[in-house]
Amino acid sequence: MISKQSNKVIDLHAHIVFSETMNRAGRFGPELRIDTDGTVFFRFGGYQIKPMDYRNTIFMDVDMRLEEMQRHGIDLQLLSPNPLTFFHHIPEEDAINFCLSQNDAMANVVLRHPDKFMGAAALPIQSIDASIKEAQRAVEQLGLSAIYIGTNFPFDIHDPCLDHLYAAIAELNVPLFMHPASSGGPGGPDDPRLAHFDLTLILGYAYEETIAVAQLVLGGVVDRHPNLDICISHGGGVASYLFPKFEGWSKLRDWSPASVREHGFEHGLKKLWFDIHVPGKLQKQMLVDLVGIERCVYGTNLGGWDTPTEADAFARSLTPNAEKLMRLGT
Repeated sequence: MISKQSNKVIDLHAHIVFSETMNRAGRFGPELRIDTDGTVFFRFGGYQIKPMDYRNTIFMDVDMRLEEMQRHGIDLQLLSPNPLTFFHHIPEEDAINFCLSQNDAMANVVLRHPDKFMGAAALPIQSIDASIKEAQRAVEQLGLSAIYIGTNFPFDIHDPCLDHLYAAIAELNVPLFMHPASSGGPGGPDDPRLAHFDLTLILGYAYEETIAVAQLVLGGVVDRHPNLDICISHGGGVASYLFPKFEGWSKLRDWSPASVREHGFEHGLKKLWFDIHVPGKLQKQMLVDLVGIERCVYGTNLGGWDTPTEADAFARSLTPNAEKLMRLGT
């Protein structure tokens, strides 16, 4: 376990791809294929990312990942599912089969490198009962350390139908991480304008994360489940930038929960955790100033184009926060 006085670096934003999960979601794949011109692409459902080859990269090669972690200065890393394969909108049976294989593969990697990796479990969120069952299996039997889901479900994040799942995760005493998938998931972007210029990633992710923050706070999830630690990726999208609008409107409208009307939107916002993998000094400082440094954890998106060059003193300063969120050293 990591002590509270540790000078180590903990990375809580790092995706991994497993060969064991290929073609485990029925007709939705996922799979790596080669086009007629020799280009390798990744298919999930009816959507393709081209070119995309996870092979011989840190996403599939654990030895390469360990080498990059050492170079970067990361001592411990939470491995999480590939957001392209959350599969929250496919048939239940396909989603359940995929999550079973995903979580089994995750547990095997963590078992081989327990001093370097923690693992986060995927859930078939379209089935609440199956999600509770798989969360319990993943934590109690497989030894995974967190739950990791998307932000776009067949129902709203604040829908009461999810309360049983939220309560079950809190009872398991593990954090819940939320990270968006490309807008539209396996069917491609809901808004066809996002199909150009990688806007599904540039704008779509921030859009989804901001909606998640709004639904968690204004939908009363943080009030109904005070013991559930929820961490939103990429600083919660643009929620910190839009904070004055959230604060103002929530004071005017009767859809705002009593806690927000009484204490303000900021009060609910500070009940969430945020992965501070945020580009730009001003944007990062805006988040810290709003929610407080104690609600932020370090993340790298290791292997992505936006991975920091190396862990710095700021990254190390966030280690106590990661220890608290991940129940380490207790």
